[in-house]
Amino acid sequence: MERKSRFSQWLRRPKSGSDGGDTDTGSAAARSREDLLLAAADAGFPVAPAAHPSGYGCSCERIGCPTPGRHPISFGWQTVATTDRDKVAAWVRTLPQANFVTATGITHDVLDVPVEAGRSALGRLDAAGVDVGPITLSGGGFGDGRMLFFTATRGTPDDEDEWWPCELDCHPETMDEHPGMRWHCRGSYVLLPPSTLPGEQPAVTWLRGPELPLPDPLTLLESLTDACAEFNDREPHHHEAAAWPISR
Repeated sequence: MERKSRFSQWLRRPKSGSDGGDTDTGSAAARSREDLLLAAADAGFPVAPAAHPSGYGCSCERIGCPTPGRHPISFGWQTVATTDRDKVAAWVRTLPQANFVTATGITHDVLDVPVEAGRSALGRLDAAGVDVGPITLSGGGFGDGRMLFFTATRGTPDDEDEWWPCELDCHPETMDEHPGMRWHCRGSYVLLPPSTLPGEQPAVTWLRGPELPLPDPLTLLESLTDACAEFNDREPHHHEAAAWPISR
């Protein structure tokens, strides 16, 4: 409950330049960035630094980087990812331009769908009284935006023989093979708010905050797959063309 209170207080904080009195926009933005990332760590989402956009390119300096600003800095991101508040705060302060990812399949999974399909499914789930948990919005523009539903993970069973694969499972090297639904579990990651994206795309944001309980993914799966199928029937040519990096 403590982490919920902290996040709720942040959401109610006056914006810079309002009657709240803080007119230092740079300092306010830095504090907001740190608050958002610490809220994710407090929710149990392992956090790791990521590259950031540099113009229309990437800070990683890889020529022709296929996913500028969307991949971890370290090749060892799975072991670097942490929920330690002190480490996360230190990264935020020493890497002022960095984006951040959360490693999936450790404490949580993410069901990642086109934003139009996500809106449709969310309406149905809310109408049915289903608790959907945290949600982020990533990207913008028709056919490009994504809605990400954070769920409990199926990735750490007590008995490894109970692990079950799914054809929706998505990893960084197979991202372009999943233009519809992507199930981020073991070996994958997603961007966290307030990560920035190339060009004029809006930053990654929380639609519903990380303080919410994580639902069982199976309670969302049918509505999300149905919405994706309907979206693909209406707009079969709209999907993200960019592959995610293979060796990150």
